[in-house]
Amino acid sequence: MTTASITVRSTPSRRWDRIGRGLMALNSVVTFAVFINGIFLMADASDDRMMVEGWRTFGYLVFSAMWAMLAYRPRQVPAIWEMVIFHKVAATVLAFTILDTTEGMQSSITDSTVAALTVFAYIVCRGWESWRVVKRDDAPANAL
Repeated sequence: MTTASITVRSTPSRRWDRIGRGLMALNSVVTFAVFINGIFLMADASDDRMMVEGWRTFGYLVFSAMWAMLAYRPRQVPAIWEMVIFHKVAATVLAFTILDTTEGMQSSITDSTVAALTVFAYIVCRGWESWRVVKRDDAPANAL
């Protein structure tokens, strides 16, 4: 009698890895473009909106960098995947609670899209494998 066996690879296939990395690179490039646009929005912002516009604009740069790190080394940056996914899912939930506003409508589309792309890339790139770099064989069990 023959039994079926399932082999689980520790790394994704080359094709899926490229697709996931490409999506994270796309998120990074688009977000960097939004960062550049944010600089112009900051220049036109009133004094009472400057802090909010600045905070948002600098956040775009941070997310662009995080997606670039995920595109470059998807299985060597522990916690970045999960932080990005958490933030984008939380932003999507918030946007859906304020759908009656222009900003809520726009954010519900953009944040849900990048959240979905990031979750998809996390799966195809096996982003959870990034935690293996924390668990080194030669480190003591209580070293964290």
